[in-house]
Amino acid sequence: MLGANAVLLIGMKTVTLFCGVILTTLTYRAYRRTRAPAMRALCLGIGFVTLGAILGGSLHQFVGMPVAQSVTVEELFTAAGFFILTYSVYTDQPTTTN
Repeated sequence: MLGANAVLLIGMKTVTLFCGVILTTLTYRAYRRTRAPAMRALCLGIGFVTLGAILGGSLHQFVGMPVAQSVTVEELFTAAGFFILTYSVYTDQPTTTN
């Protein structure tokens, strides 16, 4: 049986997954509509952060990876996601075609 901390962790990871998928979907739709490189980078960045959160928890819960290693995997994805998010702020505006 799962302890209270495990149930709370699974609940929070579920909320993270739910919100991350919604945000990633919305930014992907915005990218498809505008073709803006910033939107593409934003979508990828949010996707990486979401994937990292879910992957870190899943590796620990389902694969049995030690907490320190699964958190390291999670943080690698989070750092990459935030790097991509930062890039999305500085990327060029879309070019217009006539």
